[in-house]
Amino acid sequence: MKFLADMGISPKTVSWLRNQGHDAIHLLEQGLEKLTDAQILEKARQENRIILTVDLDFGTLLALSKAKLPSVVIFRLGNANREVIEDRLAFVLEQCSTELRQGVAISVDDEKIRLRSLPM
Repeated sequence: MKFLADMGISPKTVSWLRNQGHDAIHLLEQGLEKLTDAQILEKARQENRIILTVDLDFGTLLALSKAKLPSVVIFRLGNANREVIEDRLAFVLEQCSTELRQGVAISVDDEKIRLRSLPM
């Protein structure tokens, strides 16, 4: 799968994804750290990438856009350190890979994940 990691996601998580065989990029390594959320959505849509973020605004933007893609995984964790994010992301990838390809907003918290099919 192809991923675009927002600024709140560690570049080390991007490396972890690459080691898992995924095509993953981070905004920082692309020199795109100043993109707006709307520009990030458009870049992910153009490149068919799944957005990884801790920014809750992406859910609202997707709902307003009524778009089917890109999928987004929003981490809403009390302890959002890299290891916790990678552990939860591994679970999401194992359980929701089909949905991620079809267009979904996934909210990941400490106890559960919630899926909302796109468009919302």
